[in-house]
Amino acid sequence: MDDLFAHSLLVVTGKGGVGKSTVAAALGLAASRRGLRTIVVEVAAREDVSRALAASTGGVYAELAVSDRLHHISIDPQRAMKEYLRERLPVGVLAALISRSRVFTALTAATPGMRELLTIGKVWELAQHERRTPGAKPYDLVVLDAPATGQGLAMLQAPRTFASVARVGPVAKEGRAVASFLGDPRRTAVLAVSTAEEMPVSETLQLRAQLRDELGLDLALVVVNAVVPHRFSDGDRRALQAAPPSPAQHAALFVANWAHHQRVQIARLRRGLQGAPLVKLPFMFQSALDPAALELLSRELEP
Repeated sequence: MDDLFAHSLLVVTGKGGVGKSTVAAALGLAASRRGLRTIVVEVAAREDVSRALAASTGGVYAELAVSDRLHHISIDPQRAMKEYLRERLPVGVLAALISRSRVFTALTAATPGMRELLTIGKVWELAQHERRTPGAKPYDLVVLDAPATGQGLAMLQAPRTFASVARVGPVAKEGRAVASFLGDPRRTAVLAVSTAEEMPVSETLQLRAQLRDELGLDLALVVVNAVVPHRFSDGDRRALQAAPPSPAQHAALFVANWAHHQRVQIARLRRGLQGAPLVKLPFMFQSALDPAALELLSRELEP
């Protein structure tokens, strides 16, 4: 974990529904506990992480303190556009016009990848030691709760794509700077979250291949979320299958089969990862995670 927290940016992605936000929040807690000034970033104006941390909501595009060392922000691409324009253009009709919602919507709709570029550009700014936001303090670590796999990859690719298309000018210059930062394994680490199920495991392995082929990066860590306890041996499971039916037999056999299926998928994931680091988080038997449960999960992430 020390090697992981030596990066400036941790990008957390994976198949939708596997618990990316939970893992991002747990990583933020673990890093802040080690004394790192950390910010957990959500995108598309979501606030899943802030609710999990019991932080103040309604803070879209505001850097809000959860504790002394832990902060949270939810990025809205429209606000990111306005911030970019304030830095690049003089105050006047053009900046005001482009910043209007209807013009912004038309611009982003006509420019594939623009939302991803604006969002990852703000994430990059948060990870800089010299912040361009007036009066803003630097962070030791930025944890990005990225979109699901496909969109997450598109977000990481957006700066390189725009830089190659624009070639010259401020967009190309900043695109190259962001692309260089994202492609540097010393500064940026990508983490995949999965569950021990067939589809999430397949998507995780595909993600690793795409990261290598398209961005020259590898997965720094794979987190297998919601792993149930292994309470029954294979012999126990066979005995349960042969036992007379009863409510207790059904319940025990369900848990035994569930754990067995998870072990099979985790073994498949390990084979496909070929040595990439993997950690497991326990299944939490509650409908919604509270700060105490997140604290427990954050400690499970540490050796």
